[in-house]
Amino acid sequence: MTSIMEDAPILMSMTYASRANPGVSAKDFNEILKQAQVNNAANGITGMLTFNKDYFLQTVEGPRAQINRLLYSLIADQRHYDLQIIETRELKYRTWSKWSMNYATPTEKNAAIYLKYSTTVDFNPYLLSAESARELMNELSDQRD
Repeated sequence: MTSIMEDAPILMSMTYASRANPGVSAKDFNEILKQAQVNNAANGITGMLTFNKDYFLQTVEGPRAQINRLLYSLIADQRHYDLQIIETRELKYRTWSKWSMNYATPTEKNAAIYLKYSTTVDFNPYLLSAESARELMNELSDQRD
């Protein structure tokens, strides 16, 4: 017989960067976002996504088994490539508990936030440390709240 504690899911966070395939447009991003919001709500996943014309940067949080399943589907997704995990970690609580998928795209209003964390003039999430990626996503999220 298993105890309730053994069945309790371990809450995880995973942050990754990937490159958008050529031709991925703002319309495609909106479709990705809508699909993520529906799927994540059904699977107990919350998170934050940002996209510019070249890159995706996403943090997802949820039960470890669900995050692992999501990772497999992300790797298979043909809309992006070169997926690199920036960070995985266990969580005590969710950062984006009210968002099945919060999002931000570069705008004039948030340009200074992107520039603050970029090591170059153009935003490139592959150059972010795990801490910088976390802080960037938090600041972008705070601006949207």
